[in-house]
Amino acid sequence: MDLIKQMTEELCKLIEGISDDDQKIETLNQVRKQLHSVSPLRHHPVDYVEWVKSETVEANDYNPNHVAPPEEKLLLKSISEDGYTMSIVTSKEDNIRRIVDGFHRRQIERYYKKISSSTFGHVPVTTIREGKDGLADRIASTIRHNRARGEHSIDGMVNIVKTLKIDCDMSDEWIVRNIGMDADELLRLSQLSGLAELFRGREFSSSWSADSQE
Repeated sequence: MDLIKQMTEELCKLIEGISDDDQKIETLNQVRKQLHSVSPLRHHPVDYVEWVKSETVEANDYNPNHVAPPEEKLLLKSISEDGYTMSIVTSKEDNIRRIVDGFHRRQIERYYKKISSSTFGHVPVTTIREGKDGLADRIASTIRHNRARGEHSIDGMVNIVKTLKIDCDMSDEWIVRNIGMDADELLRLSQLSGLAELFRGREFSSSWSADSQE
């Protein structure tokens, strides 16, 4: 332990001597990455938080969650007063990061100079588990994050179901298992979509109909 402490102190002195902030941040990322590689907790994405340039972090085109102006102001207040306490969940895609969860945390940095100055134009990100970066898995992860917070819109969820069933060819069982909805809710959203293809060759619960007043 004494040797590790000594080497850690020496490493900190070397990093402290780096004058360029971007280079210093990238060096710290590399150190964290190496530590993450030997961590017994490396199977959890939060074990490795990187600070990356915000322009390399891009939105997805399927998230049904929207933040109203009062909540956005509260998020700005939270980050201003408390700093970033949550990372932006991302998936690596070529030379960018595609957002899975945390779009509005990215927007706060992008549009408020005070926040951007405090992070040197960077945002904290984690990376979803390897093998979970396909479109269907990313959508499912986004929805789980949203629904766990009680945040989702009906119209957005209808579009999500359409994307998963038509574009990704996911089964009803997969959607129910991975997004945390029951068969009746899936039926409701499928009917609201108005796409006959969603019902072709499928059987659903009959407890809800499109004409229901519920």
